[in-house]
Amino acid sequence: MGIIKWIFWGTIWALVAAFFHYTLPQVDIVRITDTYEKRIDFGENSIFWSNADVGNNNTLGNRDVFFIQTRRAKGDVMVYRNEDTGWGWPPYFKFDTTNLQAEASDLRSASESPQYVALKHYGWRNEFLSIFPNAISVRPVAGPDASKGIPFLNIIILTLFAALTYAIWVRWRRFRAKRIDPTLERIEDDFAEKQGKFSRWRASRNK
Repeated sequence: MGIIKWIFWGTIWALVAAFFHYTLPQVDIVRITDTYEKRIDFGENSIFWSNADVGNNNTLGNRDVFFIQTRRAKGDVMVYRNEDTGWGWPPYFKFDTTNLQAEASDLRSASESPQYVALKHYGWRNEFLSIFPNAISVRPVAGPDASKGIPFLNIIILTLFAALTYAIWVRWRRFRAKRIDPTLERIEDDFAEKQGKFSRWRASRNK
């Protein structure tokens, strides 16, 4: 029983961690190598794509999506999509996809004269599922070792979540101590009493 309990709560917390890791913003220091637009046919991975830009048709099975190709200082390639989030989830209220694409195009550079940028994004990159992190903003930085800044938003959200979780846990323990545990004890006592009576009855029958 104890193993099942640990597996259950381990799975719950793993899902919570995955949710925050996907949703909260992250910053990469990269060099933009190219920007382009590509027609995407959405399939089983459609959950990892945003809706069409606000004001456009959301019922189509495919649409053009902006992409930003980058390379990290160590040479690793990373590709980002550039889509509006609009009024949906995650609540970044991003409506400036076209402007961001223009900024990214203007910041392209070659390896001979690199211009590094801090690219803020959310989401994951998975080549097997063909999913890409969504770019939120881009700004030029001094070089590949530039500071990513302090993630104040992440700290605030995680702190509030921890406080809310702790408050719920404390109230649950109080409720359990006052209501559930006494009820379980009464049930166990009643069961033990009935089991004792049944044992005494069987003993009297076997005499």
